[in-house]
Amino acid sequence: MSRKILIGDIHGCLATFKALLEQINIHRETDKLFLLGDYVDRGPDSKGVIDEIISLQQKGYAVHPIRGNHEQMLLADHHAETVKGWHDMADEELKNSFGIEHLTQLPIEYIDFCKKLPYYYSEDDFIAVHAGLDFSQENPLTENKELLWIRDWYDKVNYDWLQGRKIIHGHTPLTRQEIEEQFSCFDERQILNIDCGVFLSKSKAHGLGHLCAFDITNKRLYFQENIERDCKY
Repeated sequence: MSRKILIGDIHGCLATFKALLEQINIHRETDKLFLLGDYVDRGPDSKGVIDEIISLQQKGYAVHPIRGNHEQMLLADHHAETVKGWHDMADEELKNSFGIEHLTQLPIEYIDFCKKLPYYYSEDDFIAVHAGLDFSQENPLTENKELLWIRDWYDKVNYDWLQGRKIIHGHTPLTRQEIEEQFSCFDERQILNIDCGVFLSKSKAHGLGHLCAFDITNKRLYFQENIERDCKY
C-alpha cells in the first residue's frame, strides 16, 4: 500500500533524519515523502541534510521538499554578502558544515536548491506548509511570507475554504506530548504541527529534541530522538 508521509523541521540533524527514514522504512516505488522545510541552521550538518534530500531524489524516491523560513533566510543572507558586501551573515553551524567562513564561498548549487523550493504542496486530502496559513486573506496560499513565518493562526481557520483538507505544518516547536495531543483531535481540528524541536538535543527529557514524521495515509506518528554527535543546543 502506498503511503504519504510528512517530516517536520530537520535543522541540520542528518544522523537523526537518516534514522527516522530507516524507522519508517520508506519505499521508493510506492511512498511519497513531503518535507516541511528548515533543513538548515542550528544542527551540525546542514550541508549533509540537503545532500541527502538530493541523493534520495536522484535515486528515484518521491521526495517533495518545501521551503522553510531558514531557507529563505539563507537566500537573503547570501544576497546580502554577495551583492551588498555584508559580512558574517548566516548561522555559524551552517557555515561550519560547509567548511566556509563566508556565504560568498557557498557552492551555488545549494542556493539554487533553496530557490527552487515551493512554498507549499497541496494534495486532495492535505496541504503541506512550513508555518501555516493566513486566513485573513481570500486565498491563504498566495501569502508567501506568512506561509514561512506565521504563528498563532489556529483561531482564524476558514473550514469552508479548507473543504475537508488537513493542514500539516512545522515552524513552531512542540513537545512530543503536545504533538500527540494535537493528533488526538486531528480529524476534528484538521491541523497537525509536527515540529518536535529536533535540534534541541538537551531538551529530550522535556519532550523536545525529536524529529517527527506523520504517515497521513495510516494516521500514524513516528518520533526519532536526536542522535547527533555534536549538537550545540
